[in-house]
Amino acid sequence: DFGIPVEGLHTETGPGVYEAAIQYCEGIEAADRGVLFKAAVKEIGQRFGIMPSFMAKWSMQYPGCSGHVHQSLSDGKNNLFYDARSPRRMSKLFESYVAGQLACLEDIQVFFAPTVNSYKRLVDGMWAPIKPTWGVDNRTASLRVIPGSAKSTRLETRCPGADINAYLALAACVAAGLYGIEHGLKLEAAPLEGDAAHAAKIPRLPRTLEKATANLKRSKFAREYLGDTFVDHYVASREWEWRQSLDAVTDWELKRY
Repeated sequence: DFGIPVEGLHTETGPGVYEAAIQYCEGIEAADRGVLFKAAVKEIGQRFGIMPSFMAKWSMQYPGCSGHVHQSLSDGKNNLFYDARSPRRMSKLFESYVAGQLACLEDIQVFFAPTVNSYKRLVDGMWAPIKPTWGVDNRTASLRVIPGSAKSTRLETRCPGADINAYLALAACVAAGLYGIEHGLKLEAAPLEGDAAHAAKIPRLPRTLEKATANLKRSKFAREYLGDTFVDHYVASREWEWRQSLDAVTDWELKRY
């Protein structure tokens, strides 16, 4: 009744961890569903004395909590990402879309990892992607191409954590994809097989909110596609968040010192 059809709900790694698959839909409505889902889960949980959390990383012992974003592109009738003649069933348009996200990943990472806690999720061996990589049905890559039928072929951007602002994460995905299409970018790097975290010669993405914010601040792409006013405001908010964290005395410090 609330307009958030859930396709699947199942347990994940760690006690009390669940994964919800929200049914796909067009553009902004998909972000609406993501935001309303989190708000509804918190409110309903509170009625039962439970406090659901969408932190990206709630325990060092277990993998973090992600917010994967699936995307396809339609002209109203056909999936423009699908090409039956391609060995990977990827159209040239799809390849450029993926190449755009790959090229812009460092610039837009702060939309996928917006909090200090976000970066605790991005560690080796915990399933979260830590490098700008792509692969075909590779769940360790940042960008997972899912080749399927004319209906199901799509991209899964696996960088976002559960703590994202869904509107900003979707906007970042689409902007980077459009950048790739409009500039005719090609997927020059081969799809990675095996654990993408150990891909040689590919530098890892930033490990802190401070560095990811600095990348956005100097991004010509972001300023062109998202606008100076928004970029400057968002950067200022993330710089403030980082400064607040520097003043905090954490549980880790109390236990260690």
